Amino acid sequence: MSPPSSEEEDDLAAAWGAALEEEVGEAVAETQADALRVLNQAEIDSLMGFQGGDGGRGEQSGIERIISSGLVSYERLPMLEIIFDRLVRIMSTSLRNFTSDNVEVSIDSIASQRFGDYLNSVPLPAMLAVFNCREWDNYGLIVVDSAMIYSVVDVLLGGRRGTSAMRVEGRPYTTIERTLVERLLKVVLADMTAAFNPVADIHFEFDRLEVNPRFAMISRLSNACVLTRLRVDMEDRGGKIELLLPYATLEPVRELLLQQFMGEKFGRDSIWETHLAEELRHTNVALEVVLDQQTMPLSSIIDLKPGDMLYLNSKPSAPVRLQCGQVRLFTAELGRVETKTAVRILEEAQMVPEAVV
Repeated sequence: MSPPSSEEEDDLAAAWGAALEEEVGEAVAETQADALRVLNQAEIDSLMGFQGGDGGRGEQSGIERIISSGLVSYERLPMLEIIFDRLVRIMSTSLRNFTSDNVEVSIDSIASQRFGDYLNSVPLPAMLAVFNCREWDNYGLIVVDSAMIYSVVDVLLGGRRGTSAMRVEGRPYTTIERTLVERLLKVVLADMTAAFNPVADIHFEFDRLEVNPRFAMISRLSNACVLTRLRVDMEDRGGKIELLLPYATLEPVRELLLQQFMGEKFGRDSIWETHLAEELRHTNVALEVVLDQQTMPLSSIIDLKPGDMLYLNSKPSAPVRLQCGQVRLFTAELGRVETKTAVRILEEAQMVPEAVV
């Protein structure tokens, strides 16, 4: 096979150059087209993490994950979920007695949310109840939606079963409706008190009822809160009740809420407590006998040298003190048994910490 001539080599190089220029031109054109392309609404929603209409309860993605990553997850407080499960069981019984109807209460979701974001997402009309946690020196919020309000009014005023509650939107709530909802809220708060009692001694007290979210400010807008959505079904009627507890409200019992569930005792282990008490009884402690205490200038203490004498302001028969560390335990009498110095306990002293010089 003969080698290619110079003309053939020139033609081959020209063909390669033309193909390369064509590929580069196509790549530049595609890049310019991508740069001029505008995102549609679906792509913007996917980027921002809004998958539509679920009120923020769906799976988060995109920038929303980054924004909400600073929130404290309620899953770090495992006892809360147990308390809310207990609340659901108690509410199911108490609301059946309250409405004389078949009531089923269930948890829709438990999530963390910023207080300001939640207030902006409250579906109006609704009633917002502010309750006081007196032992924790803070407040919480209960939101009752319009469907639940009209269902409660209908069932308490003798509405027939099998008929949906009539809603009249666009008007303020009447005094009768507010009074009936307030009675419902007091039942819910009593159930919350019973649900939290195994963990902490707390009483939730009804404070006021608002219809405007701006008047229900119990926390800073940027503070994180635990939002629990409860669904109440009364045959073909019902609605939602939402409980909002700021993390600042739960701070006094945060260590208790970190416990894991262990039986009916909510994290208490009696076996470990018994073992710890037995081991403490075998612990060695130092018991000191104090003859006298004096206050001396620092210069006098610095000038002390071997052979100097310190005079005590107590008589040989004066009682002495027995103490452990800085805790005074007994008053005793100093004496001698054979060749050893001994003390005899006279009485038990008050538990007052004292400094030893």
